[in-house]
Amino acid sequence: MDIENTKRILSLLNQMHPDAGCELHYNSIFELLVAVILSAQCTDKRVNIITDKLFQKYNKPLDFAYLRNEDLSPLIYSCGFYSNKGKNIIDASRIIHEKFYDVVPNSMEGLIGLPGVGRKTASVILSVGYGIPAVPVDTHVFRVANRIGLSMGSTPDRVEKDLKELFEKSDWNKLHHSLIFHGRYICKSQKPQCERCLLSQECFHFKSKLF
Repeated sequence: MDIENTKRILSLLNQMHPDAGCELHYNSIFELLVAVILSAQCTDKRVNIITDKLFQKYNKPLDFAYLRNEDLSPLIYSCGFYSNKGKNIIDASRIIHEKFYDVVPNSMEGLIGLPGVGRKTASVILSVGYGIPAVPVDTHVFRVANRIGLSMGSTPDRVEKDLKELFEKSDWNKLHHSLIFHGRYICKSQKPQCERCLLSQECFHFKSKLF
């Protein structure tokens, strides 16, 4: 795919999703980290319902660092996998408090060393929290990138690599939000709304329905 095609695709994505951005509620990078950990296999809407109350009570690393999991679990149980998520939040908070003096790391290496933080979560913190160019690949980004031919990668790491090679670094942060919005609101997993999509000529899924 040449540079003109990638520019056109990004332009069309931005046209369809001019307000694309992080939909999680947070007031600090640490709150963002907690929200992203909770968001695994859970909708942003549900996470926001949880954190709108949770952050009124706990919102700093020290607040979480020495909690017992049984104290935190009742506050986050509706997000699913709450026991593991609670343990990861507590353990990550303790490390941030004791090792990083209450500052969330701003490097990939520092972030993925925290419990519950994989490459995707770390990329979100870098991109959304710190404004550092990154391409988090969640299920929406993975699906859309494959459908419209931006990547044939079979793993999130491969898709991330392909997207970074195709697009200018200055566009990475906007790109990932636009792809998420496209996957969330138009290019849905089960019932994609192809009639609303401006990228149908690139889409393998759409073309497959024509034959």
